[in-house]
Amino acid sequence: MNVTTEESGGVSIVRVREARLMYPMLRDFADAVSTLITSGKRDILIDMTPVTYVDSATIGCLMDLYRQVNSTGGHLKLSSVQKRVETMLTMTGAQNFIEIHADEPAAVKSFGA
Repeated sequence: MNVTTEESGGVSIVRVREARLMYPMLRDFADAVSTLITSGKRDILIDMTPVTYVDSATIGCLMDLYRQVNSTGGHLKLSSVQKRVETMLTMTGAQNFIEIHADEPAAVKSFGA
């Protein structure tokens, strides 16, 4: 899976560079975020720009990562979520926990960075 991480204003940004985020490729994605959490990063933004499809395993993975970050006092947010993916997040109720922002600058700003 093609996933990268970088820092911007104290926020760790995970860039998903796949059109379809689903099992079995979730391991690399989850590992990238988990590595940030274990290294002490508390403000994590997932850039979903190219992602046009997620499956139920992805929703479960996002919720698990949200719980991990939240348990450390941190925040996990999403930016640039495509309409189809946003619909899936809304249908499952995940958007009640994970903040969704229209674009990366707005999302980074929401962390207070």
